[in-house]
Amino acid sequence: MADITHPPMEQLQDLEYCIDSNPPWVETILLAFQNYILMLGTSVMIPSMLVPAMGGSSGDKAQVIQTLLFVAGINTLLQALFGTRLPAVVGGSFAYVIPIAYIISDSSLQRINDPHERFLQTMRAIQGALIVASSIQIVLGYSQIWGLFSRVHSTRISCGRFMLPYPLQWGPPTFSAGHSFAMMSAVIVSMVESTGAYKAASRLAIATPPPAYVLSRGIGWQGIGILLDGLYGTGTGSTVSVENVGLLGLTRVGSRRVVQISAGFMIFFSTLGKFGAVFASIPFPIFAAIYCVVFGLVAAVGISFLQFTNMNSMRNLIITGLTLFLGISVPHFFNQYWTSSHHGPVHTNAGWFNAFLNTIFSSPATVGLIVAVFLDNTLEVERSKKDRGMPWWVKFRTFRGDNRNEEFYTLPFNLNRFFPPT
Repeated sequence: MADITHPPMEQLQDLEYCIDSNPPWVETILLAFQNYILMLGTSVMIPSMLVPAMGGSSGDKAQVIQTLLFVAGINTLLQALFGTRLPAVVGGSFAYVIPIAYIISDSSLQRINDPHERFLQTMRAIQGALIVASSIQIVLGYSQIWGLFSRVHSTRISCGRFMLPYPLQWGPPTFSAGHSFAMMSAVIVSMVESTGAYKAASRLAIATPPPAYVLSRGIGWQGIGILLDGLYGTGTGSTVSVENVGLLGLTRVGSRRVVQISAGFMIFFSTLGKFGAVFASIPFPIFAAIYCVVFGLVAAVGISFLQFTNMNSMRNLIITGLTLFLGISVPHFFNQYWTSSHHGPVHTNAGWFNAFLNTIFSSPATVGLIVAVFLDNTLEVERSKKDRGMPWWVKFRTFRGDNRNEEFYTLPFNLNRFFPPT
């Protein structure tokens, strides 16, 4: 039995570079470029799906892609410097597709006959909704509420030669209560998915799990990122790129510097349309094949946290099994329903209400979180503290609970003097 015993380990042992160690410069640049190429898939797919439905031309689509890449570079740099400081890429998210589809189908916009004018008015409506909805992450992040909550759960493109995106390039945003409320659902989903991605990134970067203060700081900066999405007009909101988190494990390099340089590539190539279009023309099936590996790796990292719980407990087996089953099957049902009927199972006369619930229940991470948190905090709670793994998580709840947190998560430029951990 001694030969087949694998004791729980706080950190992965077979990674080559951790969050604070850096590969040689040539390898760093190549890995950074690899991160840039990987996030191109989502950055091209989302505008390719949404812009034609908005009435936009191929030129409009190219400009949206360039804007999305530019803002993704800024958001990634802000997150790596001042947010969680984890090697996490922040880019466009499919979580926003349903609320955006609701805005696109708005009858007041559909009545506009000129396609380009309809595209501009739709983009401005999306911008307004993103600006308002971003306040959720900003408030929940900087008020520390999200960190406290985290304790309860355990194509070829036609592009111009040079284009520098700038705020309000599509015109002044327009605001609608219904649009904003629908967009808030995607912001909530983004927070849930990003929290899981941050914890996976910390494990793949050989760092401690981010304490509540650091998670809140990261979500606050992510809210500012969504605000920038709204101001610049990226056509969608942003979240942590799960595929790039998986790449940390695939390359066995969790260096923060790699992601920071990758952000520089995003900003640089977003301004050079023709050059960036060469890489953006990589066939989608190639991205799909890579996604199979990296998404599976991130899922496995999440499951690895169960080693700190008692998986010989029937209570834990029930919670784990039900969470996995409902977390996969419910979103699959909602997505299949949307594909066949062009609307979700929730289909009332209130479009914003439909978009809100359909977005929430189309997210595997969000459905899984709801099920897991409910069951973990209602089934034999007091008798199962050790089985739940609570003793292991205690020291990671606060910034000063583990001495290593200061090494991994302290702000640069001595900013902790002005923004001390709470």
